[in-house]
Amino acid sequence: MKKILSFLICALSLNSFAAPKIAEHQLANGLKILVQEDHRSPVVVSQVWYKVGASYEPSGITGISHMLEHMMFKGTDKHAPGEFSRIIAENGGEENAFTGYDYTAYFQTMAAEKLPVSFELEADRMRHLHILPEELKKELEVVTEERRMRTDDNPQAKMAEQFSAMAHTSSPYKNPIIGWTTDIAAYAAPDLQAWYQRWYAPNNATLVIVGDVKTADVFALAQQHFGNLQPSELVPLKPQKESPQLGVRKMTVKVPAKLPSVLLGYHVPTLKTAENESEAYALEVLAGVLDGGSSARLSSSLIRGKQVAVAAGAGYNLTSRLDDLFELEGTPADGKTVWDVEAALKAEIANLQTKLIEPAELQRIKAQVLAGEVYQRDSNFYQAMQLGMLETVGLGYKKADEYVQKINQVTAEQVRNVARKYLIDDHLNVAYLEPQKMITAK
Repeated sequence: MKKILSFLICALSLNSFAAPKIAEHQLANGLKILVQEDHRSPVVVSQVWYKVGASYEPSGITGISHMLEHMMFKGTDKHAPGEFSRIIAENGGEENAFTGYDYTAYFQTMAAEKLPVSFELEADRMRHLHILPEELKKELEVVTEERRMRTDDNPQAKMAEQFSAMAHTSSPYKNPIIGWTTDIAAYAAPDLQAWYQRWYAPNNATLVIVGDVKTADVFALAQQHFGNLQPSELVPLKPQKESPQLGVRKMTVKVPAKLPSVLLGYHVPTLKTAENESEAYALEVLAGVLDGGSSARLSSSLIRGKQVAVAAGAGYNLTSRLDDLFELEGTPADGKTVWDVEAALKAEIANLQTKLIEPAELQRIKAQVLAGEVYQRDSNFYQAMQLGMLETVGLGYKKADEYVQKINQVTAEQVRNVARKYLIDDHLNVAYLEPQKMITAK
């Protein structure tokens, strides 16, 4: 059924993708508010997005945005540590937070009538957080364990971390979001307090509301709870462009693992950095051609066809704030090597650089890319996340309305051109995972 719908999507006119109506308002202190009414169920998603993340961090305090995310649940003048989560739960809601390279966001999903509870709590911790040394000490142990489980004991994640540090030389994307171990160990309460005071302010935040609400009521409620918060003096970041790469970079990562793998990354622009934004959309389609479901080229050629790999994939982040990487990865099949997989991945790239995609394949890939977008629109959380992310990285939430049209406009020639322009050896970084003997507990 999903495949049938995917094909129907491209057959539909662009007008059938009616963009949801977004209402925008800005308080006098700079807080931007976006509201999208959705009355299908009596639920509301509330998200606060701050324009700060791992890419804002200088050396020595990497991971501090993520650490502060943890500390945001540790109390204010009005609420003791842990009380934020307790109050949300008592009101039948769910809450959490996440940190990326370009943003930190906090969210609650609750009955629509409980929105004032969310606003009161978020406004309180936006400017009145307590960063207590004893609470920081506890949370340092939590973050250290989180890093161990997610990265240090995960071969693929460890390789990806080392790979990013090699591929990016001057870009802040070289540092892990969770931070380097030595930096985490050296955090002190004044470090986090300074970071909090610098970035956590209404004029550096976007409040996104999607759900069963009335727009005017949300604006009035936001004024009531956030309107008296003082803004900060925000100093613009220095330019953070990646230095031009002068040739292929390669590395071997030796960690305990069961299987070898290879990771390739080419430096490419994003929607925010591309001189011609059509190139970013062409790269998005290119990623779909390679890894857009079971019928995409990597799966059909490398896994089922040549049987050179047991797993293969490709990825591209259209909405990164800075230039990023177009990545391909693969795990060799039995009897094959990482070099066999690397050669096969490069052969797929070379094929895209020399031969135009057939119209039927291009149409199918567009259908799959757009189908994912349409299905996600059923989720209030995803819709809020899309608006908040686009606004926070500097693209503006209105970009969401352009996605379907821009993807449909991508031509086979444009896909070939971006493959020729960007997926070249001078932009290439390669990491090989060389498994070491697994240590088993006695």
